[in-house]
Amino acid sequence: MVSEDQIKQWKSSKTIGIIGLGDMGLLYAKEFSKAGWKVVACDKEEHYQALKTLHADLPFEIVANGHLVSRVSDFIIYSVEAESIEKIVSLYGPSSKVGAIVGGQTSCKNPEIAAFERHLPLDTEIITVHSLHGPKVSTEGQPLVLIKHRCQHEESFQFVQTVMSCLKSKFVYLDYEEHDKITADTQAVTHAAFLSMGAAWAKLKVYPWNMGLEKWYGGLENVKVNISLRIYSNKWHVYAGLAITNPAAHQQILQYATSATELFTIMLAHDKAKLVERLQKAKEFVFGSHKGLLLLDDKLLDKFSFSGSLDNAQGEPIPNSHLSLLAIVDSWYQLGINPYDHMICSTPLFRVFLGVSEYLFLTPELFEKTIDAAINCESFRRDDLEFVVSAREWSSIVGFANFELYRKQFEQVQKFFEPMFPKANKVGNEMLKTIASHSQ
Repeated sequence: MVSEDQIKQWKSSKTIGIIGLGDMGLLYAKEFSKAGWKVVACDKEEHYQALKTLHADLPFEIVANGHLVSRVSDFIIYSVEAESIEKIVSLYGPSSKVGAIVGGQTSCKNPEIAAFERHLPLDTEIITVHSLHGPKVSTEGQPLVLIKHRCQHEESFQFVQTVMSCLKSKFVYLDYEEHDKITADTQAVTHAAFLSMGAAWAKLKVYPWNMGLEKWYGGLENVKVNISLRIYSNKWHVYAGLAITNPAAHQQILQYATSATELFTIMLAHDKAKLVERLQKAKEFVFGSHKGLLLLDDKLLDKFSFSGSLDNAQGEPIPNSHLSLLAIVDSWYQLGINPYDHMICSTPLFRVFLGVSEYLFLTPELFEKTIDAAINCESFRRDDLEFVVSAREWSSIVGFANFELYRKQFEQVQKFFEPMFPKANKVGNEMLKTIASHSQ
């Protein structure tokens, strides 16, 4: 337990440095300085004057480059794109203050740790972090991974924990290899699913919330639309870094595309017995030991539609095959992943996706209706085909480790949905708050 006197002494004598003022870097700079820490930050040198002007009213110092941050900071956090971590650490790492603690905020720690070991002076300590949520989510109660990789003094780790405690997140203690395996298990397939949904709708030139009762109506559909748009409203490199730099993620994204393809092939063959057999095996593996309440309730999510209330609409919604959800559970089964094992490190999006998948598989009437629609209803065939193509495209891009192609594909879909992003984030925030409150 760190004393109040010690914290006061640290705040008067220590400086926190942040290299990279993207969304998460800026979030950290604001929260640390608001908590009373002295913060010095930078971004790309060509952005220096613009950022000085833009953030003139904020209580932290912006300097021209990472050398100036590194020379004065006792705890340096690299909040940069995963693709660039090696280059930026090689540039600024040697300038680290003697005895400084250095960490990073990338979503894949293997290349980050390798860059630190290659380029940091041996007198520095390496204690790295990862907030398992995006910049639009409140930090309170969210998982925050702390990785004590090279630490000569226990006081250094206490200092880092004290700094990070102002975020009011839940600390999770891992090594970097455990971190990368768990983030692949909880995030890679989740992102692939929602990216594929959005890409399919964009290629079909469909805004699903405009279809009324015809398609994509109801609580589960609201989740698909809200989360997909939430992902596309963020920066592409957030998802590219995790998918491309993490080898474990490659296998999982490939399996998701394979599961979607194989399930769709069974649907086209109208082979209900084969589909039921495969899905029952997946259901038993993933949900077989499930006890107690479900994470989500479809009725809870009905109100989070972009199209407003359809209470007075006539008719029944067309049943959906929910191929994206069937494929996630099938891929967990094929990979031998129990999603409940990693709830302590789960992101808000992962908990939502697990919740809707759980609701689908463990609500008997809905599960039976979904299987029947998958075999007998043609209404979603074109949409499911485009979804499978999109899932395979994302898998290929990740497999080729092509950041530029990833960016182009992401931004093309992003442009299609861009007019809806302000509303998507507002509705999405309300939905995540409701889900978090319910799942307590």
